[in-house]
Amino acid sequence: MAVKVYGVAPFAGTQVITLILHELGIPFELILVDMLKLEHKKPEYIEEMHPFGQTPVFIDEDGTKLFECRAVARYLAMTHGGDSLYPIKDPKKLAAFEQAASIELTNFHPDILGLAREIIYKKFAGAEPDLQRVSELKASLEEKLLGYERILSKSKYLAGDDITLADLFHLPYGYLLSNVLNEISFNSPKTPNLGRWWDDITSRSSWKTVLAEGEKSPLQLPI
Repeated sequence: MAVKVYGVAPFAGTQVITLILHELGIPFELILVDMLKLEHKKPEYIEEMHPFGQTPVFIDEDGTKLFECRAVARYLAMTHGGDSLYPIKDPKKLAAFEQAASIELTNFHPDILGLAREIIYKKFAGAEPDLQRVSELKASLEEKLLGYERILSKSKYLAGDDITLADLFHLPYGYLLSNVLNEISFNSPKTPNLGRWWDDITSRSSWKTVLAEGEKSPLQLPI
């Protein structure tokens, strides 16, 4: 049985999983879940695949089934030799990683996801973005990115001198809102180290492969 990912290639959660699969050199099959047809809300999908009717879903070769992309990423790193991406054998490095991962989850993700919902996902429902909310989210994120600059002025990556999952978790929504839609910027005179870090992680061959896969998907974001 081959590794399978059920999701949508250009969607952020799916991209986190496929990115780590490419980082680790793991072959996989990507199976489209057509969200426009509400395939993810069908009773059999909710019962057998994802209890909340969401994507992505990961199934390993032995049948292990997982959802929540960050959990899948950790699992893949632990089971396929990604010790540097998820340094569980060194308590100090692991603590630094978990700190960096928490920064992404609590300081970066809420604002960037809020922007994606306003600017992109509301289009699915035929709604217009709340421009006041967009402005507030941008201001909040810009302030938090100054914290990133302070961290990255002292280390190459968020958890030290080695890239980890915590850095890579930023790519899907960060790239979409900055490099594609130009709604935010990681490169400014105030944040040279942030810009250096962003250029580094977006240049990885694994990420370029993920982007190429997304371009071929029959289901695209409304941008």
